[in-house]
Formats: sequence, C-alpha cells, structure tokens
Amino acid sequence: MDQVFPNLKLLIILIIFSSLILAADLLNFLNLPKSMLSFATNPISFGLYQTGRNIDKQLFFIVALRSASQENKALKGQIGQLLSENARIRKELAEAQSQLTQQKYLDPANYNLLPARPVGLSRYLKIDRGSSSGVKVGTAVVYNDNFVGKIVQAGEKSANVQLLTDPDSKVAAFSQGLLGKAKGILLGQFGADILLDKILQEEKINEGDLVYSEGTETFLPRGLILGRVDKVLEQATQVFKQAKIVANFDIRDLELVYVIQE
Repeated sequence: MDQVFPNLKLLIILIIFSSLILAADLLNFLNLPKSMLSFATNPISFGLYQTGRNIDKQLFFIVALRSASQENKALKGQIGQLLSENARIRKELAEAQSQLTQQKYLDPANYNLLPARPVGLSRYLKIDRGSSSGVKVGTAVVYNDNFVGKIVQAGEKSANVQLLTDPDSKVAAFSQGLLGKAKGILLGQFGADILLDKILQEEKINEGDLVYSEGTETFLPRGLILGRVDKVLEQATQVFKQAKIVANFDIRDLELVYVIQE
C-alpha cells in the first residue's frame, strides 16, 4: 500500500481541498476571485492575442512578398522573352521588306543577288556570307540601286566589303543633272569623304546631282547610284575640277545588303 500511495495523507488533503473548491464554485462563492483574476489576466491575454495576430500578419506579408518577388521575376523573364521575340519578328519583317524592295531595282532575272547581313563595321563592312555561299573577291555589293562596295576578302562564313569611302576605292563615275552631265573618277578619302575627281572644267555639275557608276569595271554594272553631289570644288586656273560626294544612306541603318553573283 505504501508503494502505491507513498504519501496517502497528502493525497487525502488534495482531494478534500479540490472538493471544497468545486463546492465553492458551484455555490458561486468564487465569482469575485475569478473576476479579479480575469481582470488581472485579460491585458496579458489581449497582449498575447495581439502579438499572435501581428506575427501572423508579418508572416503573411513575408510569404506574400516572396511570392510577389517570384512572380515579378517570372514576369520580367516573360517580358524579356516577348521583347526578344518582338525584335526577331521586326528584324525578319525588315529583311523580308528589304528583299521585296530590292527586286524593284535590280531584276532577279538579270542579276543573281545573294542577301547578306552586315555584322561589323571598321575599315571594311563585314557581312555574314562567305565562300561557302559562293561569295568571291571582286564582286559588287549593292543596296536597292545603290553601289555599296566590293568584296576584298572572303572567308568561309564571312567576307569584307571595301566601301566607297575607303582610300583604296576608285570607281569610274558620271554625274547627271538638269543642266548636264560630267564624268570623273570617284575616289575614297581618309575619313568618310568621297571625291569625284578629274572633271573637265567645261562639264556641268551642280549640288544635288546624282552620281552613277560608268560600268567600265568588270564587276560593276552601269547606272548604279554612288551618291549625290554635296559641293563643287573648282578653280578657274585648273584643267580639272572636283566635287565632294555624299552617300544617299547610312550604311549602319541597313538590315541587308546584296552580293551580285555570277
């Protein structure tokens, strides 16, 4: 018995005390102490309740913020993909339009034109077509009915185009305007200038006149536009006069150029 209830006296006291408290509660004798205890503990309970709510709100905010951050990252990725796709479509449309426009100027029945993308510009214009596509050194490169330059180097997958502004460029040319015609040699200059040289003094040339290829070079058809006259340079005592020529387009704006193949 002692092993089961090591302190029987204490157990009996606890049972009696519990019974007295239960009886007092049933007879409403504990209402006042309970009210006082509730009054004392309500602020603590309310504080714990508010703290719990604030913690819940902060946890919800953190979860919502993380979810929003993930959604924002996903949306940025989608926007980047859409912008990239839009740029690709715009580029393809521009190239398709360029090819359609090109056919209006040089008849595909007369010229075998290979489209090429400009991919770099330093001294030479670099294009993304080379010997594997049939590109050969010495062939002409055009845009619409404008002469861009000629191939001077051809690798397997790319080639370099010598522009009219190159100091080694020399093309037989003539100008045509309302007041007459003038012949000369179109020379590239250091920088971005082009000069029409060896024009006889008596020949008529004026600002705004278009300059065309003579076609005496084997690689270059006659009548391609080389530029327009920007300024006439002449001295009465000289046998020849000169004219400063400017291009009709900016080479950096071109989506495609075309190599004239045999």
